[in-house]
Amino acid sequence: MEKFRDYKVTIGIAPVRRDKFPDPKEAFKNKVKIMAKLKEIFGSIHDVKIVDLEWLNKEGMFFETEDVAKIEAYFRKEGVDAVFIPHCNFGQEEVVGKLGKAMGKPFLLWGPRDDAPPPNYAWRTTDVQCGLFASGKALLRYHVPFTYIENCWLDSPLLKEEIEKFVRVVTIMKDFNGMRVGQIALRPRQFHSVIVNEDELLEKFNVEVVPINAAEIMSVYNKIYGSKKDAIKHIVSETTESINCSTIKPEDLDKMAALELAVMELAKTYGIKAFASECWSEFRTNLGMSPCFIFGDLSEKGLPMACETDVHGAITSAILSAAARGESPNFLADVTVRHPTNDNAELLWHCGPFPKSLAKDPKKRVMIECHGQWELKGGDVTIARFDAIGGKYSLFAGQAVGTDGPSTEGNYIWIETDDWPKWERKLVCGPYVHHVAGIHGKFIPVLDEACKYIGNIERDFV
Repeated sequence: MEKFRDYKVTIGIAPVRRDKFPDPKEAFKNKVKIMAKLKEIFGSIHDVKIVDLEWLNKEGMFFETEDVAKIEAYFRKEGVDAVFIPHCNFGQEEVVGKLGKAMGKPFLLWGPRDDAPPPNYAWRTTDVQCGLFASGKALLRYHVPFTYIENCWLDSPLLKEEIEKFVRVVTIMKDFNGMRVGQIALRPRQFHSVIVNEDELLEKFNVEVVPINAAEIMSVYNKIYGSKKDAIKHIVSETTESINCSTIKPEDLDKMAALELAVMELAKTYGIKAFASECWSEFRTNLGMSPCFIFGDLSEKGLPMACETDVHGAITSAILSAAARGESPNFLADVTVRHPTNDNAELLWHCGPFPKSLAKDPKKRVMIECHGQWELKGGDVTIARFDAIGGKYSLFAGQAVGTDGPSTEGNYIWIETDDWPKWERKLVCGPYVHHVAGIHGKFIPVLDEACKYIGNIERDFV
């Protein structure tokens, strides 16, 4: 299955030392060990490129103020998405703060634990932890948001865990900053709940809504339907080989495939990361079929799709998709009914747009009237909703787990929470709606850290 996008990020690593004291030779020894470990860790994470400072001087470390501009220019030329400052000794808080301010990118601060002080009152050789306190203050003084990893040994599992988390945060920010969300047609008239303020999204977050009317998407669809028979056939084969489509007319399968290709073409044309699309009438009127299944198939391929022209739902879906870095597709669900016997469980449902790979039992995947019909697998699920009222934006997020419950039509999953009434009050009292985005995995710490960089947003976690 061809994926619409990848999750590549580039990390600039800038080892730092003090200019004169402690001994620079000891800092260099530390730097060699640090960089070897960091290359091992980053090399184990898919779609990550690192850029270092081996070109800057014979040590490959920075400490001079005049080098800040050189490093900034080089990192920008290399397309760096975030900066990592490992301290090789006390470091140089002045240059750390200035580089953080100049780059304006997610910024990671860490240094390895110091060895025991030498005997006989000899000078300590690194004092890394002491310098981390100073660098943290410098970054705060320059109003630079940063991520901090606990001062730990090089071989500590914590280092790899926290670096992996930071890479997920960087992926979110790479997607979020300058995100373009495609809006296909208009929201359903009754849905006041999905009204958004395009001006605020652009001013506060640099997120742009790209309107696409029905005439434009139908024009692209008609061109594809008449010219890309092989591509249509390929998608139809993918679908029929994995789902029971016995009740679907062959011509409707062709229409669905052509519409999927049309949405992908529009995404590439306009640089769109996620779509919010009308789904009640436009495609049924123009094509005589529902777009529900293809929304799930596009989300499966890395292009999040939100039903009922839910722009904030599309943004939330894109955030979760980036947090997972392609490990699992997102889904957008109605928060529907409480579990009949479990007071802490809830039904997340929609009429058929959930990715097929999430099916609990792949053998039971069925399509009826172009809607997917399957229960989702269980396990850990992160639930989130980016939303606003009165110009105040917040991110609701909570951790749940899939649980057993009564079967129903469409796509669905029963989730169990620690305290559903608490969740319910937050969702009803706002500023949220009946739509939430979900993704399998535990990503609350990643979302929490990402909010620090997004800015203009309140964390509202349960």
